[in-house]
Amino acid sequence: MNTVDISSLSHQALWITFFVTVLLGAIMQRTNFCTMGAIADLFVMSDLSRLRQWSLAIGVAILGVTLFSTAGLIDTSKSIYTSSKLMYLSILVGSTLFGMGMVMASGCGSKTLVRIGGGNLKSLVVFLVLGLVAYMTLRGFLGVIRINTLDAFFITLNTNQDLPSIVAEELSQPRTNVHILLGLIIGGAFILFALLNKSFWTIKNLLAGFGVGLAICAVWWISGYLAFVAEDPNTLEEVFLVTNSGKMESLSFVAPYAYSLDWLMFYSDTSKVLTIGIVAVLGMVCGSAIVALLTKTFRWESFVNAEDMANHMIGGALMGFGGIAALGCTIGQGLSGISTLAIGSFLAIPGFFLGAYLGLRYLQMRLAPNPCA
Repeated sequence: MNTVDISSLSHQALWITFFVTVLLGAIMQRTNFCTMGAIADLFVMSDLSRLRQWSLAIGVAILGVTLFSTAGLIDTSKSIYTSSKLMYLSILVGSTLFGMGMVMASGCGSKTLVRIGGGNLKSLVVFLVLGLVAYMTLRGFLGVIRINTLDAFFITLNTNQDLPSIVAEELSQPRTNVHILLGLIIGGAFILFALLNKSFWTIKNLLAGFGVGLAICAVWWISGYLAFVAEDPNTLEEVFLVTNSGKMESLSFVAPYAYSLDWLMFYSDTSKVLTIGIVAVLGMVCGSAIVALLTKTFRWESFVNAEDMANHMIGGALMGFGGIAALGCTIGQGLSGISTLAIGSFLAIPGFFLGAYLGLRYLQMRLAPNPCA
C-alpha cells in the first residue's frame, strides 16, 4: 500500500466516524440517553428505564465486538483497555472522581457534547475546563502527580486483562472459543436485564440502547479493521491510522476533549492531525444540534448563579482528571472498554456509581434548607 492509499484510507475512516457520531449525537439528543441521568434516576426515583438503555447498549456492544473478534475483523488485545498492566487504583479513584464530576457538571462527556448542540452554554464551559484539565493530566503537572501516585499501584498479569484471555489461560482452552462463550453469556445478561421489563419496550428506549451499542461497534470496526494497515510502507510495521493512542480505539469523551483543544490551538502545526476522537467530538455536537433545531428544542441556557457556575467548573475538572486516570469515561470504560470484557472496565463501573452517588448526596445537602437560617 502506498502513501496515497494511506492518506485516502485515513480520510475515509474520519468521514465514516463523523457520520456515525452525527447519528449517535442525534440519537442521544432525541432519546435523552445519559449515563449520569440513568444513575440519578436509580438513586433518586428508583426508575430503571435509562439504566436499562445503558445496559442494552452494553450488551449490544459486547455481542458486536465478540462477533468482530471471533470473525478475525478486529483484535481486542490491541486496544488500550486490554493490556496486561491492570492499574486498579487509578481506575477506581479516577472513575469515582469522574462519577462525582458528571453529577456536578450535569452530565458526562458525551452528554456535555449533546447539551452543547442544544444550546447549553454551561456545557461549553464544562467542555473547556474538562479538556484543559484532561490535557494537564495527560502531559502536564497533573500527569506527573498521577504517574507518581495512582499509576504506581498496578498488577501485571501473565496475559491480557480481558476475561477471555484470562479464562483461556487458566483453562488451557482456545481463546476464541472462550470469547464466544463469555460474550454470549455476559452480553446476553445485559440485554436480558434491559428487555426483561415489557414497559421498557418503546421505540425511544430501543433506539437508545441499540443505537448507542451499534455506534460503539462501528467505531471499533473503523479503527481496528478499516483504518488498520498491517505493514506501513514507511516503517514496515503495523499501524492503526488516525488514533491518538496508536492503538485500536472506539468512542470515549475525555482525552479527545484535550486533543480537540490541542488541534484547534496548534492547527498550523502540520504534526497536529485529525483523529477519530477529535472528529467524534465534532460529530456528536453536530448530530445533537440538528435534532434540537428540527424539533425546535434548541435554546440558549446559561448559569443561574455563581454557585451553579462553580459546580459545573469543578465537575468538569473532576471529569478531566478522573477520566484520564480511569482510562475512560462512562462511554470509554462504560461501553467501549467493557465491550472488550476488560477487567479494568468492570472495576470502573462501580466507581462511576459510587462517585455519582456521592455527587448527588452533595447536591442534595446544598439544596436542603438550613434550619439555622
